[in-house]
Amino acid sequence: MLNIAVLGSTRGTDLQAVIDAIESGKLTDVKISAVISNKQDAYILERAKKHNLKAIFIDQKGKTREEFDKEVMKILDRENIGLVLLIGYMRLISKEFVDRWRNKIMNVHPSLLPKFAGGMDKNVHQAVLDAGEKETGMTIHFVDEGADTGPIILQKKCVIESDETVDSLKEKVQKLEGKGFIEVIKLFRDNNVKVEHNKVRILK
Repeated sequence: MLNIAVLGSTRGTDLQAVIDAIESGKLTDVKISAVISNKQDAYILERAKKHNLKAIFIDQKGKTREEFDKEVMKILDRENIGLVLLIGYMRLISKEFVDRWRNKIMNVHPSLLPKFAGGMDKNVHQAVLDAGEKETGMTIHFVDEGADTGPIILQKKCVIESDETVDSLKEKVQKLEGKGFIEVIKLFRDNNVKVEHNKVRILK
């Protein structure tokens, strides 16, 4: 059984796709053992509670990044976590956390990295539209010390229509993100993701 922890600061829409896949039997031998947020009112915690998942708020006030991450890592150790997913997580991770969990932390970014790295949520979609791109998509990558710079595991693309808005693009990309997470979780569960020389190799 692969125990997963999800770290998020927002609504956790992609988490729902993973929950649905587990509950429907499409994603087996996987358990979401903890959902952790640095925002007490983040809907991702409410979403977790609705599905009887362990929802944990950690207050970040007055703590260094390292102190906060130590609290997170204690939970990960206690729950015997094998994989960490960042879903709308509005924090950078400390070096100690990255080193301890290297190639076991996955982040989703709403663009085709390395294009439009570093931004968050709707800002990314706006930048994509402003640049006049014809296609966009999502990237799931392992987390390293940088912002959106870790080894890329999976990308999915979609076409940008002429009347596309930030909201319509966000919805389109989020659907890709949900499907993508299910794919990469299966690959990781089956030990089919290898990182060599900072590049991901998929074994199939």
